[in-house]
Amino acid sequence: MEEEFKWLLQEEVHAVLKQLQDILKEASQRFTLPTSSSGGAVKQENFVLSTSGTDQVKGVLTLQGDALCQADVNLKMPRNNQLLHFAFREDKQWKLQQIQDARNHVNQAIYLLMNRDVNYQFKTGSEVLKLMDAVMLQLSRARNRLTTPATLTLPEIASSGLTKMFTPALPPDILVNFYINLNKLCLTVYQLHVLQPSTTKNFKPAGGSILHNPGAMFEFGNQRYEVSHVHKVECVVPWLNDALVFFTVSLQLCQQLKDKISVFSSYWNYRPY
Repeated sequence: MEEEFKWLLQEEVHAVLKQLQDILKEASQRFTLPTSSSGGAVKQENFVLSTSGTDQVKGVLTLQGDALCQADVNLKMPRNNQLLHFAFREDKQWKLQQIQDARNHVNQAIYLLMNRDVNYQFKTGSEVLKLMDAVMLQLSRARNRLTTPATLTLPEIASSGLTKMFTPALPPDILVNFYINLNKLCLTVYQLHVLQPSTTKNFKPAGGSILHNPGAMFEFGNQRYEVSHVHKVECVVPWLNDALVFFTVSLQLCQQLKDKISVFSSYWNYRPY
């Protein structure tokens, strides 16, 4: 009876591993996107930026896999209603590190699942649990890269290569930052004003944050600035939502298998770590 149970559990483990492989391959394909009909490079997708608030910022972003290959942005300056237009230079594109990292973690999870012979027999429940833990770690990291944007200081944003991407060049009182938040590609525009020496007695530089609020201060290039206005606009990227769903389903499958192994561990010579 025990041998029969072991065999049945082996079958279930391999079935779950195959199901996980299929789901994660689908997730990985979302990050590369289908190629164009000509069979060339990854296709480009255009997304219109929008916000639930004012229309101070409008624009269109062009995404090609993990690269933002064009950003065409209009900014209405609140002080004088002057309209600024800036776009990526034709020779520039901005790599979205969050998408790159998430894809790499998914591919590492796939490697862990496939790194054995199809007829491999797991010897203990502990061996399966360790595999599930390793896969879940990669999936959690992939999900976290999309759900948790990096915290940056304002000087880090100011010194980013992103500031040199645009034509015409960004004015010195404008900072921009792009990032992924869940299934959305976000653009934040910061308008600054220079702090005069007479007004810097209460100067307190802001720390790292995903989004800085008006009033945040920082020093850059021997000059002190304060954020006067913040505009955040975003666009939904459907295939990022697909990927997040695949991560959730895969993590649930891993946990269900772990729970089953733990419940029936006495049948399978389970030994704790």
